[in-house]
Amino acid sequence: MPYSYGGWTIGNILNQWADFGIFAYALPFLMIFAMVFGILSKTKLLGDNKGVQATIALAFGLLALQFDYVTNFYATIFPYAGIGISILLVALILMGLISDKKDLSWVWFGIGTVIFIIILLTSLSDFTWAGGMGFSLAQSWPAIVAGLMVLGIMALIIFGSKRAG
Repeated sequence: MPYSYGGWTIGNILNQWADFGIFAYALPFLMIFAMVFGILSKTKLLGDNKGVQATIALAFGLLALQFDYVTNFYATIFPYAGIGISILLVALILMGLISDKKDLSWVWFGIGTVIFIIILLTSLSDFTWAGGMGFSLAQSWPAIVAGLMVLGIMALIIFGSKRAG
């Protein structure tokens, strides 16, 4: 074993973490908790009471992991997101080599949008929405509508709080 310490390899450690549920439950919970807590803290939707914000974020994170939808979704989307970030990094390096313009934000926005759409479509085709039947719009419309409603409410909260302040 070329890269081992005391008989342990990185692969063994990661496999053991996977067996413990670190990737399936602990990391998705931490991500959901942090996002909900951050949104509640930033928007001050429920005031400045950190205890209330933490309790709601804790409940939201635990309830999201009640079924395996979040676990399966994260296991599907994050590998594709890693590939997308790698593509953006290569594009950044190549653009830096051939361009002397400093303000290319519209180009990066376009490249990022294309990569985001590709990642989203690829992960949706891999994600099994309804018990192994794959992505079907006819069967998944309630989940899609609910997701769009949540995104709309988040947009109203985020952009509404910026205008008020």
